[in-house]
Amino acid sequence: MVLVADPTVLRGVPEFFENELGESIQARTESLATFRELGPPDLCHVLKTNIKTLGTRDLGSYHFVLGTDVSSSATVAAYLNSLTYTVDEAQGWFGGKGAPWKIKSGTYCCFNAFSRVDVRVEVKIPGGVESYLVDLRGDKHPIANPAIWQETAVSAVLRAILDDNDEADGNDGNPLMGLRKLDPIPSLALEKRFLDLAKAEFWKGKIRLSSHALQTLLVFTSITKLIGWQLGTEAEVQVATYFSNHLTNGIMKYFGQANRLGEAAKFLEPLYKKDPEVGAVLAKSLLGTDEEIKAVQTMHEALSKNPLSYGLLLVQIEFLKGKKKFEWALKLAKLAVTYAPSEFVTWSKLTEIYIELGQYESALLALNSCPMFTYVERDSQRMPSPARTHLPLKPDPTQLREGDDPKKIPPQNGTIFDENDPRENEVHPELQRLPALSLRGTFLKAYQLLIRIVSKVGWDELLRFRSAVFVMEEEYRIHRALMEEREKNAIAQVRQNAQEADRAREAASKSKANGSSPTNGKDGSIKSDGEVKSPERAASPDHFEEAETEPALERVSLDGKKDDSSSSSLREGSEKGKGKAKGLTIDELVRKTGGEEAIAASQDENAKAKAPLPKMQKHSVSFSFRNKRLCEKWLDNLFMVLYNDLRLYTALKQEISQYKTSMAATSSNVLLYRKTGAEWEIYGDLAERLEHREDAKEAYKLCLEQKFSVKAWLKLMDMYADEGNLQQTLTAAAKLVYMLDRAYIEQTYPSPISRNVLKLVRRHGLAKVQNALVAMNMPQKTYRLITRYFEYAEVFQVDGAKCFLQVLGTQTGDTCPSILAYFENQRYLFSVGEGSQRFTIENRVRLSKLSNIFLTRVHWDSLGGVPGKLWLVLTFDFARKPLKFDTSVEKIGMLLSLSDAGNRNIQIHGGTNLTHYIAATRHFVFRQVQLRSKHAFHPS
Repeated sequence: MVLVADPTVLRGVPEFFENELGESIQARTESLATFRELGPPDLCHVLKTNIKTLGTRDLGSYHFVLGTDVSSSATVAAYLNSLTYTVDEAQGWFGGKGAPWKIKSGTYCCFNAFSRVDVRVEVKIPGGVESYLVDLRGDKHPIANPAIWQETAVSAVLRAILDDNDEADGNDGNPLMGLRKLDPIPSLALEKRFLDLAKAEFWKGKIRLSSHALQTLLVFTSITKLIGWQLGTEAEVQVATYFSNHLTNGIMKYFGQANRLGEAAKFLEPLYKKDPEVGAVLAKSLLGTDEEIKAVQTMHEALSKNPLSYGLLLVQIEFLKGKKKFEWALKLAKLAVTYAPSEFVTWSKLTEIYIELGQYESALLALNSCPMFTYVERDSQRMPSPARTHLPLKPDPTQLREGDDPKKIPPQNGTIFDENDPRENEVHPELQRLPALSLRGTFLKAYQLLIRIVSKVGWDELLRFRSAVFVMEEEYRIHRALMEEREKNAIAQVRQNAQEADRAREAASKSKANGSSPTNGKDGSIKSDGEVKSPERAASPDHFEEAETEPALERVSLDGKKDDSSSSSLREGSEKGKGKAKGLTIDELVRKTGGEEAIAASQDENAKAKAPLPKMQKHSVSFSFRNKRLCEKWLDNLFMVLYNDLRLYTALKQEISQYKTSMAATSSNVLLYRKTGAEWEIYGDLAERLEHREDAKEAYKLCLEQKFSVKAWLKLMDMYADEGNLQQTLTAAAKLVYMLDRAYIEQTYPSPISRNVLKLVRRHGLAKVQNALVAMNMPQKTYRLITRYFEYAEVFQVDGAKCFLQVLGTQTGDTCPSILAYFENQRYLFSVGEGSQRFTIENRVRLSKLSNIFLTRVHWDSLGGVPGKLWLVLTFDFARKPLKFDTSVEKIGMLLSLSDAGNRNIQIHGGTNLTHYIAATRHFVFRQVQLRSKHAFHPS
């Protein structure tokens, strides 16, 4: 770590200095033709000049930025103008009068993904502002249409939302250095403006065709097939549609990570009225807000209008999977494959359903039939090597001396990873060459499906299923040998038949020359010793028919009935290039089997010697794989990739068990000296990839004990947030925000930290998460950095930030009213008096998410309605699976937990006599409930 004091750099802004002025702008112009989808991050170029020293060469520098407001030239000029203040601030570190370096001019470049042009704004200080656009050929044009700015603004926001540079495996494992990320939508007003612009641009993604081309194509196809999104879509989708494109995906990600899918549903409802395909994402949004009835109605209505939409079928399949209706989902998955056989997502969904049903052989066949696409990397521009790089980094407060002011100390040049020991970044070559690290797109998704199978059945069973459905190497070798023998026999049989025919014709000609006729029959027909077979019968297709490779896929109609008249078969695997042998002549048949030379040779021999050949014996050729398929090469490679991962994972398990044994025996970290931090990080990725989360946690923790790793902290934070672990998730978030603040990374949303913090807010409620953070007694600066995520939750009203109180009472003096406190995802009920069940039914109070019941005292006024309330909430669950009570008695009372057939728990908090009360009512209310007590002791 080198402490620099450079008056030419911008404070808190990463910079790359040019060798020649304007080379970054020129490189971007040359790369415009390579941009296929949303385009790369925005480029900001500034030109600095020294106003005090004459003859000093001007300096050009640039940086990448996301999240800037580019809705007009004025907002872009405001961003460039804000950079001038960072130069003035930099001179205060060294004293002196005035700043020697000033920003002379600046150029901001932003790619318009709709019109496929690069919008640029040049600001001269002092001077004016000039805006223009550059097309893909590099020609400069004025901005004559105001709609260009709307398209540019939407493109910029989508790039900021969909960017994953700050994720654990961001930018395909190669994060872009020097990227400055700002909040693209910092307020509700800007959010409303973005949604209005996105709604206006939603239908502008059509392919631009001339009128003649349009009329020509309309003759052969429908107008819906002409619509194609220029923005592109995910790597797993081949053709972008209205329900799968970067605009729709960006909006769903923006609202989904904040648990605000209700706002997404409001945005999509007017669009759904124009095109029923939008109903796929609309139904997904409604399901995310627990509006299941409305979502089902939307899917039904949309499918009635557009029954061939595979996107609607995929949403239905996900809904049925959540309801454990896998047999119904299987029929829809087969139908989706029929409607979109060239899409990977339909085949992968069919594979998932087969895995859930335990039909692993069918799952492997479906996986083998998946169409694979070449992965297209994100748009990026190739830049020349910079003269020098400036990455600002705040000094570590723990290393400051007493009395030092961090605000007056100039920032360092480097990254937060430079503080690690270089030896901890060393990795064994075998770990660096793991083939699974290079999987992208459809190949990565297929590998994940293969891992799901092996996690359920094990490696040995997977190999058994593989050999049962695919042709193995030994079987294929035997098959080829039998095929060659069969071809030789067929050629020999043809030669023998030809010679027999020649002998018969020769005998007939001799008899005619001698004046005698070999007519033995009454009808004058010739009778010979051996019957002469026709060439067609000798070359019957029965002798050349290959084995059936795969069963046909039954056709499923929308009404659930099978259509036996037609079937949709799976993709051909081992029958590529196979021809039909029916109706072929002898010459064509032998030519098909490769016997042209044999025919010529036999004809020459018949003309010369005409010696009879011994009759060939018929050999019956049988195959051991009549219903097997040839495994695709990419799938066979994935099996080898999985084998390598499992082999290294076994070594990881041994290392961790050895580590625990050594820790227990010597109480020292002996194993830490045998593996570097980078190696433990790779082992953590390996365990997580194979769905062994606990082992992945152990590896990431060992990595963090040796080095600081943003990736390890992000992975641990994701796991803790999924488990709902408040303390561990907030600890990881605090560590990350503290280190990222040193690198001047101040983005709030969307980001991995905000996603996990808001996940806690949705699960536990904002107040509980805030109180948990206060109880952790964090440093004041770290506490302020985390509270900005809570402020975002309050401003944007995310799920869990609002709490409502409702009094449930019968308005009579003999019963005690109840208080219902509910968030979006949880319900809390205080006191359940007699008659509360009747009141709940009559007033239609929703208790489907009831999680906790609090009883202030074990008295009839507060628990008289408990049996009826529980019966009301859990009646449907009793019919599916018996329930169990988990009771644990503590000093302050007792906690009674009812677990239903799913993942939801209902906990009753009350006194110790609650157990006897529930047991007494079990015989006539909870007929299938089992009472189980653990850790029970009497209060002192």
